[in-house]
Amino acid sequence: MKAVRYALIAIVALIILAVAAVAIAMAVINPNDYKPQIEQAVEKQTNLDLILEGDIGWSFIPLGLELNNVAANLEGERLVALEKLVAQIDFWSLIAMSPRVDTFVLDGLDARLVVNEQGVGNWTRIMPEPAKGGEKQAAGAETAQAPEPAGQPAEQAGGAEPLNFNVENVQISNAEVKYTDKTSGQTVTLEDFTLSASDISPGSQFPLNVGFRVVTTDPVLEVDGTIDAKLGLNEALNEFSVSGLKAVFDMTGAPFGTKTVTAELAGSASANLENETATLSGFSVSLANLALNTTLNVKGFGDKPAIDGTLAINEFSLKALMENLGQPPIETRDPDVLKALAFSTGIGGPAGKVELSDVNLKLDDTTFTGSGSYTLANGGVVFNLQGDKLNADRYLPPKVEVTAAETVETDSAKASTESAAAAAPEADLLPLETLRSLLLDIDFGLGQLIVSNLTINEIKASTTAKNGLLKVDEFSGKLYEGSFGANATIDARTDNPKWTVASDVSNVHTLPLLADLAEMTMLAGGANLKVNAITTGNRISALRSNADGKVSFNLAEGEFRKLNLTRMACQGIALVNQEELTTTDWGATTPFNDMRGTFDINGNTLNNTDLVASLAGMKLEGEGTVDLMQNLLDYEAGLRIVGEIHRDNACRVTEYVKNAVIPVECRGNFSEDPAGLCSFDGSRFRDTLQAMAKNAARAKVEEKVDEVKAKAEEKVKEKLQDKLGDKLKGLFN
Repeated sequence: MKAVRYALIAIVALIILAVAAVAIAMAVINPNDYKPQIEQAVEKQTNLDLILEGDIGWSFIPLGLELNNVAANLEGERLVALEKLVAQIDFWSLIAMSPRVDTFVLDGLDARLVVNEQGVGNWTRIMPEPAKGGEKQAAGAETAQAPEPAGQPAEQAGGAEPLNFNVENVQISNAEVKYTDKTSGQTVTLEDFTLSASDISPGSQFPLNVGFRVVTTDPVLEVDGTIDAKLGLNEALNEFSVSGLKAVFDMTGAPFGTKTVTAELAGSASANLENETATLSGFSVSLANLALNTTLNVKGFGDKPAIDGTLAINEFSLKALMENLGQPPIETRDPDVLKALAFSTGIGGPAGKVELSDVNLKLDDTTFTGSGSYTLANGGVVFNLQGDKLNADRYLPPKVEVTAAETVETDSAKASTESAAAAAPEADLLPLETLRSLLLDIDFGLGQLIVSNLTINEIKASTTAKNGLLKVDEFSGKLYEGSFGANATIDARTDNPKWTVASDVSNVHTLPLLADLAEMTMLAGGANLKVNAITTGNRISALRSNADGKVSFNLAEGEFRKLNLTRMACQGIALVNQEELTTTDWGATTPFNDMRGTFDINGNTLNNTDLVASLAGMKLEGEGTVDLMQNLLDYEAGLRIVGEIHRDNACRVTEYVKNAVIPVECRGNFSEDPAGLCSFDGSRFRDTLQAMAKNAARAKVEEKVDEVKAKAEEKVKEKLQDKLGDKLKGLFN
């Protein structure tokens, strides 16, 4: 027992002696006497010019150091300055091997970071360049002195407990950091930075309060921020937590016009580095009237994390958001759209794969539901989205009414724009490298879509992409009492992608379709269409010039509207009959039973040689071309007379005009008024007159032949009667 007592007395005596030695040293030694040596030592080891203008002081209990008015210059320019630095450690906590920072105060920090015109930051020049061969020697020395790696750190291998390091109080105030990039002209300043924290101790939470102001020059932007939270960390420093987070950022400047925009963060978060887990609990982000809420659990910080949780964006008005952000308003044809948007989804899936479930997307009165997934390893996207109804026309810009003078100006501006566009180099349509990297499997459905005033129902679309091969396996729907289906392939595995398109349209009623699409009522009937085409290239001009394929069509039980082909035919017949038409009410339509034909696609030109339509008393025959580049139609058609076509006496079908062809031409820009495209072709009517003359001559010859034949028969009959007398009497009666 005496040995223990003596040992304790010795330890206490040593502690008292140590305390006394420190106290005496602090009382006798004045650190200000060593300012020149400190400044010289810094200047010798670095490129800094250290200036210690204020006093250097220390305290005993708590044990600490205080610096005042310290500055460091680099190459004659201020790098960093400090008004006050106080660092104090509780002396008795050192004796107890549980060090506690009593106070840490940093006041008036002023740091100036500059990137010069060559892109080099001034902080990289703090240390002098090593002498020639110095780097190699230093590296060799470090290699020689480097200890062999061990399986465990020394303190862990020995089973030592982690050091209990506590902080009583931390205060940072009036700090400013200015960053200038002379290569871009950008300046970012962090000013009025304050930080306060107390009772910082591993194993428990402590309060943290931060305030700051950030100012940028390009663009001009100011952000005032405050962050309040409780932070926690364990003694091993591998587990962290944040609770009661409330961060508020008020932003003003060029991006927001004259508005002040507020963004907020709130919620709780935790992370365990050893277990590789992280959690966001009740986490919310808001920007003006937009609010996002999420709860997420993450397991695994490598390339295959497993994620589980929910994410939701509360219903908001996009138009109000743009106004709150100081952005130009979104003008839409329907002013009541873009006022009710919302999104929610569940998030889950195995490691390395993010799966979205119960996806719900609301766009005003349209609702989409579905699911999807994203595979981290290969970027594969699988998505299934189904919607009820969408009127896309409501989201178009409003129609602008223009005067005649404005129309002239608009046409002139349009011509100027088109000329400039034609002179500009043509851009590629597809980013081929991106397309080759896509891995997609997307299914989309929509109950009803109104677009360009067309109403399409039961839309189904299925798209896949893999290794540069993009396929639209299905694109179908119902359209004006008919249906359509199409598929397409883009093979982008080479730098000259190949496009293949096939479509089938069945019994689509053209009259309401054209009326809704382009306010055209020229054609009616049930349209059937088949398209098979291929082309190559990655620019519009190449796709057009390389196009090859065939389009076959037929239009059943239809009529031409605002176009009376019967009247055109009767004009030709009346000329032949050398009479004038008396009918004034011709009507504005031409019914037909069936119209069919085939277009051969040859680059920008569609060639048709077999246009046929059956009309009342006539047969429409024609051939021609359609120039898709210039929107030009060039058709020569004929109305072959096969029967009576009208009650007007001047239009009576005699033996002279039967089977003759009344010529019709259709020429012009079909993007303009289609009613003026077709007319009676007087230049070709001479051929018709010649045909009719031949018919008349043929009829007269036949009439003469019949007359001679009749006279010959009469003479034979008379001779026989004379010879046979009454024996054959009555034979020819």
